[in-house]
Amino acid sequence: MFILRRLDGVPPESFQNQIRQLVIDHVGQLSSVAISPDNPLYPLYQYGVGLEVHQYLMALDGTRGLRVELTLALDADAPDRLLGFALVLPAQDNPQACALAYLAVDANHRRKGIARGLLDAVRGRYACVELSAFAQQVPWFENMGLQVVASAGPQVLMSSTGKPSEALIGRLDIAPIYQTVEVRQIHAYLLKQQGEAAMVEAERLRDVRLDTLAEQARACVSERKRVH
Repeated sequence: MFILRRLDGVPPESFQNQIRQLVIDHVGQLSSVAISPDNPLYPLYQYGVGLEVHQYLMALDGTRGLRVELTLALDADAPDRLLGFALVLPAQDNPQACALAYLAVDANHRRKGIARGLLDAVRGRYACVELSAFAQQVPWFENMGLQVVASAGPQVLMSSTGKPSEALIGRLDIAPIYQTVEVRQIHAYLLKQQGEAAMVEAERLRDVRLDTLAEQARACVSERKRVH
């Protein structure tokens, strides 16, 4: 069993650490880059996406000009143990709209209704919930009642209303994250460990994968439009 808890401020460090671990474990699903575990760049994105989520968590105190909400799924028998989380960005100009930025559930607690519970909690607060999903994730979200709207690069834009909210949703500028000293140090380490040729190939494979995902996203949207 699990319980849901919505936080109004920056989560305690223990929960921050558990959220960070969930991000590290599921970076391929949470990052729009969809980096694969066998790509030498994987550790770089584990750190980068972890830092992205951390910055959003820090914005929960309201000092960064962003609207952020966080719902935690906790073990009912051990409420200090995190089973999953949903991080939401409410629209700045429409109280009925939001974007679901991150949704993750611990791999050992799948198929127990946790992701559905987190998503239902968000839908209970907002009439229009938007999110971006990879084509392979679309059927699950469709089963949750969301509808395909359009392709968006390597992902598919989905909405609980079947239409884009066209609301103003504030997001972090993540580009500076990948210019930090820490990220450069990780890249330098990987370059030394793997060699320049391997790193160039890793970047090529990442880009090829993104092109493939973009094709899948367009095909997914086209198929839904034909059906409907």
